[in-house]
Amino acid sequence: MKKSLGNITDRLDFWSLRPVAVTGVSGTRVLLGFVGLMYYMSQYQERNYLFGPDGVLPHEDFKTQLTGFSLYTLSASPWYFQLVYHLGIAAALAVMLGVGGRPGLAVHWTLLWSVYQRQPGLLDGGDNLAYVVIPFLLLTRCYDRFALPVGLASRLARRVPGHLRALSVPFHNLGVLMVAAQICLVYVVSGLYKVMGEEWQDGTALFYIMRVAEFELPGWSHLVYENDALVILGTYGTVAFLVYFPMGVLVPALRPWAAAASICFHLSIAFFMGLTSFALTMIACDLVFLSGALDRALLWVRGRLPGSRASRSGRTSQVDAAPADPATAERPSGENTTQPSAPQAELV
Repeated sequence: MKKSLGNITDRLDFWSLRPVAVTGVSGTRVLLGFVGLMYYMSQYQERNYLFGPDGVLPHEDFKTQLTGFSLYTLSASPWYFQLVYHLGIAAALAVMLGVGGRPGLAVHWTLLWSVYQRQPGLLDGGDNLAYVVIPFLLLTRCYDRFALPVGLASRLARRVPGHLRALSVPFHNLGVLMVAAQICLVYVVSGLYKVMGEEWQDGTALFYIMRVAEFELPGWSHLVYENDALVILGTYGTVAFLVYFPMGVLVPALRPWAAAASICFHLSIAFFMGLTSFALTMIACDLVFLSGALDRALLWVRGRLPGSRASRSGRTSQVDAAPADPATAERPSGENTTQPSAPQAELV
């Protein structure tokens, strides 16, 4: 009993002292910023018609139909619309590049929500996940990787008292856990709904889906829905994958394989069905399960860059090649300190 309590205490200490999946959640931020930027730019030429106050949905009709909030309701002025729309582009680009920190991420979420509400007919389902996940990212240290260096942010962080900076680690881990739980919930609910469908039960659902005009890819879709074996395997395989995905990520050895399978699954959705925004949003959340693999890939690339220590000596130094010792962690202030060892708990 005492040993079990000690293990629980060690694990809690580990999760409160060492941030997990920093690289993965940083990749999530980059990809979600890219999805937002892609949405803005793909509609840029038709922005006045689709989102403008005098477009397909006039400003007064939009205010009447809106059930939530949107910055586009505040004014019917064309210049105000242009200002908010271009601010959204700038905010999405800043999030993708890693500029602006948590305040910039909060601004991006507000502007993205507003433009999504302005024209719901253009949405493909990825918006629902972005609504939920971006606030979770505000808890995390998702700007620690893949971000342009900004001296102002570092100077402001150093002015925060040490005990407050220490809280960033447990809050970060909580945010990562919430992102992981959310993506697992999406998979399970989607899989269970499919199980209740007659077409999914008899193995013909993929045949009907790929023949829908909005989702059909000319020249390719028929190769799938005309093959009975592919239709049956695709239908039952989809249900099995969605329902059992959470079990795969609970096992550390299976976690990267489950995440890689999910990425391939959603790339196929983007290719065959054209749901690019939805697919990339799901892939962005999958990256939290691939943090360890991303770290190893970055080290491999870094070791082969011209002028690197590894490329000059023909071998990677111990600092660059080996993953960080669990007993050594980086505090929120950036100082390396020695910490007590604890069981491995990182999402890899």
